[in-house]
Amino acid sequence: MVQPFPPGVRVEDIPCQGATIHTRIGGQQSGRGPAVIMLHGFADTGDMWAPLASALIGDQRVIVPDLRGMGLSSQPADGYDKKAQGHDVAGVLDHLRIDKAVLVTHDIGNMVGYAFAAQYPQRVTRWVCMDAPLPGIGPWDEILKSPMLWHFNFRGPDMERLVQGRERIYLDRFWNELSATPSAIDEETRQHYAALYARPGNMHCAFEQFAAFNQDVIDNKAFAAKGKLAMPVLEVGADKSFGAAQAEVLRFVASDVTSHVVANSGHWLMEEQQQATLAAITGFLTK
Repeated sequence: MVQPFPPGVRVEDIPCQGATIHTRIGGQQSGRGPAVIMLHGFADTGDMWAPLASALIGDQRVIVPDLRGMGLSSQPADGYDKKAQGHDVAGVLDHLRIDKAVLVTHDIGNMVGYAFAAQYPQRVTRWVCMDAPLPGIGPWDEILKSPMLWHFNFRGPDMERLVQGRERIYLDRFWNELSATPSAIDEETRQHYAALYARPGNMHCAFEQFAAFNQDVIDNKAFAAKGKLAMPVLEVGADKSFGAAQAEVLRFVASDVTSHVVANSGHWLMEEQQQATLAAITGFLTK
């Protein structure tokens, strides 16, 4: 099931450059630890982070946005390159008067997270990056050849017509094929996210996230050429998905990378192996 956020978490729709970002905010500004901002990926929304928010909120301020065009955030006509969405993250933090934060990301959230960290490295104290590659970095061209990732290049005028009204069928493909144990993504969870992605315009915007990869490749190569990130980075990979290979990708862009592979999990770490994943994240954040 999709766990609710803990009591006291409020929701605010925060205006950023070209988008309004639906954001959950909890904890105290004066908490003992730094603020933590969590970025989701495709087939999820910020709702995926409720268990981590519950684990951290006693000591840290938690900020959980929906990426632009996804969940309950606004649906701008353009701006789905991750560089622009990195500015969204900065805009959310500026609005909340937060200078620095820990970054926790999964899937497309990794790509937005890198774009944010590369543009605002002084604002990221630590980064937890979970099980997805970065466009244009490391073996990206080889990764694109994987038949499991055909959706990266799902394009054309008919793709939305093919999926409209069949959002649940389309999303089931990801939950079933990219997991180690499909039953770990239970029926309630599937219904919850399918309803959000079936909202008018949301699937179009999700496709735009992938369509922007070509621009993301250009931007990421330019970011990487300026030098590696210096903050500590934890790669959390799933043994039935990217595993430790994700750490090798991150070492192209960051100088202090630690790898942690979660056993018996596919791509959906928070759903498949929640306790092991939470332990890895919280252990790294409290070092």
